[in-house]
Amino acid sequence: MCIVEASPDRIDAPCPHFGACGGCNLQHWRDETYAGWKSNALSAALARAGYDDIPLPPIARTPPGARRRIDLAVRRDGPRIMVGLHSLRSNAVVDWQTCLVCHPKLVALLVPLRRVLNSLQALKREGSAVCNLCDNGIDILLRTDAEMTSGDRTRLAAFAAANGVARVSWARGDGPAESAATLCPPEIAMSGVTVQPAPGAFLQASPQGEAAIIAAVVAGLPPKGRVADLYAGFGTITHAIALTHRVAAFEGDAAAAAALKRTGIAVEHRDLVRRPLLVKDLKPFAAVVLDPPFGGAATQLAELAVAKVPRIIYVSCNPAALARDARILKDAGYTLLAATPIDQFLWSARLEAVVTFDLPKR
Repeated sequence: MCIVEASPDRIDAPCPHFGACGGCNLQHWRDETYAGWKSNALSAALARAGYDDIPLPPIARTPPGARRRIDLAVRRDGPRIMVGLHSLRSNAVVDWQTCLVCHPKLVALLVPLRRVLNSLQALKREGSAVCNLCDNGIDILLRTDAEMTSGDRTRLAAFAAANGVARVSWARGDGPAESAATLCPPEIAMSGVTVQPAPGAFLQASPQGEAAIIAAVVAGLPPKGRVADLYAGFGTITHAIALTHRVAAFEGDAAAAAALKRTGIAVEHRDLVRRPLLVKDLKPFAAVVLDPPFGGAATQLAELAVAKVPRIIYVSCNPAALARDARILKDAGYTLLAATPIDQFLWSARLEAVVTFDLPKR
């Protein structure tokens, strides 16, 4: 790419990996312009759904150095171990020396992680390492392309003890995870409830992003009535709802559902893509909160619209899917009460949002 004349909104990207790493491709944008563009992405999505001129609050921001979850690509290239993210639209691994988005504790793990990976017989060519920063240490799910040896487990235990790692779990390829080295069970506090997540569990990317999501969801709840939490995970939003409302959770991942159930929440293990809640299932609820994956929840939204659930709070990480799903609610007569843009994925094109829909009484 050749820049003939730089835009006044262009700045020097602060990260040495910018341009190669596929993680942050918007670091070269002046901050206020970047933040405005992200907010406009939510406005545009809602407009495509038929909700025009919706006033938005200032975008909730995640600062640099706050990301607590990262899915690292791992590759052995002769005597060299590369650990980082893939390049944009490429399978090449960018070997990280630093990351301005990740928490410093995760950045500090790069060198010792690279060293221990280089010693493992279980890693022949390709692997990955999902690292979650929990309240009592780092939780790692390591996937490799060969079997783990007893010597590998010994080396991983020493690595964990020396680097503030609560647990290392291991799996070959896409197989089930097992413990490789556990110093203590990883723990995360969710609205005052201590949860023990499964290996590689999905966390909201940053505590600031999580707090903004929870605040927007709680603000959108009706004063009373039962609430269903769909795609509940291991309870990020569920436990906040449970402080004021009776809540029933639904989650497709068995390990996440089990972790949530152990905290005393009523949860049903259910694949909501293949088996969405039907109209009859939805009738008891005054509100439904849903936090679907990137592709959205069109099938579930269709059932919600027919069931006429009075209040729907949609947590989105994909404006395109949000626009499609919100159109279903618009056509069913729902009004939009509030929409909150959240910049949880710093310097990327991804946008989180919480949108509250209400069905006016006739």
